[in-house]
Amino acid sequence: MSFKSIIRELKEMKEGIGNISRRRIEGKHWRKRTRSHIAPDVVVPEEIQQGQWANLPPELLLDIIRRVEESETSWPARAVVVFCAAVCKSWRDITKETVKTLEECGRLTFPISLKQPGPRESPIQCYIKRERTTSVYRLYFGLTPSEDENDKLLLAAKKFRRATSTEFVISLVADDFSRASSTYVGKLRSNFLGTKFTIYDSQPPSDAPAPQTTNLSRRFHAKRVSPRLPACNYSVATISYELNVLRTRGPRRMHCVMNSIPISSVQEGGTAPTPISFPQSFDDKSCLLTVFRGKDPVKDLSDLSLPRSAPLATPQSKEPLMLKNKAPRWHEQLQCWCLNFKGRVTVASVKNFQLVAAVDSSHNVPPAEQDKVILQFGKIGKDIFTMDYRYPLSAFQAFAICLSSFDTKPACE
Repeated sequence: MSFKSIIRELKEMKEGIGNISRRRIEGKHWRKRTRSHIAPDVVVPEEIQQGQWANLPPELLLDIIRRVEESETSWPARAVVVFCAAVCKSWRDITKETVKTLEECGRLTFPISLKQPGPRESPIQCYIKRERTTSVYRLYFGLTPSEDENDKLLLAAKKFRRATSTEFVISLVADDFSRASSTYVGKLRSNFLGTKFTIYDSQPPSDAPAPQTTNLSRRFHAKRVSPRLPACNYSVATISYELNVLRTRGPRRMHCVMNSIPISSVQEGGTAPTPISFPQSFDDKSCLLTVFRGKDPVKDLSDLSLPRSAPLATPQSKEPLMLKNKAPRWHEQLQCWCLNFKGRVTVASVKNFQLVAAVDSSHNVPPAEQDKVILQFGKIGKDIFTMDYRYPLSAFQAFAICLSSFDTKPACE
């Protein structure tokens, strides 16, 4: 083949490619014009946009999701249920309808399970790992740390020291603690002496009205921050440690006022607030626990001015639930204070505690509920602590209460 024929074939090939590109561009413009002239009552089927998996019959899909949800009871096998919800929108909707609340089934599935009250009968058993160098605290699901270090991460917190207080920012991941991130869950703030703590939640309780964001700065409005980002904190609980001025011998004494949980929740027939979904910040793009392993494509807006924390106004008709630490007994032979942790705590520490409901005869609470341990926290290693919680506390509330034990309290010891 001569050189001229080769050049001629290359030119023809180039012209053919150009014609194909022009036809594609013209086809795109035609499709745009066609869609713009579609009648309002003609809607493109959503199943076609989602893919072939969305075309399964609803009865068959519901049966599949139910079988999977019943067979997978704990992590890491529980992740299969999460994967089903990640297929498409129709699968996600049916999975959410099939999965029951944590109180009903006792299984952690979606991130909203961390905000729901635990089961009434058996507690949820977790453990906390502390990193002294980074001041990061990780909450894992399970009895004890496993050897392969593939335990299920539920929550993470980072300690920040301020001039007049200490803050623990709680997130769904261990590498992003910005309040403007979509993984932000809440925070814990102490006073100057470290004797009183306030728990702030990123979402309001089910019966609290939405706050007025009139204190936003001009810079906040100018940036037009996405409404998917959390913009408020709600005070849901306070933790107080009694002062020990005389330096008497004994463990710490504490009590918690759960402003978001009424005392009727521990009475017969009472219920605690149970959220069923996160705000828009978590529900759409990152609604699954396994998705939070990596970083979300959300811009860091920590430099923006956010509104001040909005206190929760509890109605006077709803008396808040109060928790107190269970009084230990002095063991003469061991010469120490002891509590029955049922084998979950193995190392003596001033941080160990058990919380029960602080009620009297006027509250009509059954004796069995009065003695039931709602939250227990104790040390089992150098930087490993167990945390077991049950109804009406959630994992987020229990984790925040336990974080208050890690702060320095010279006036209480």
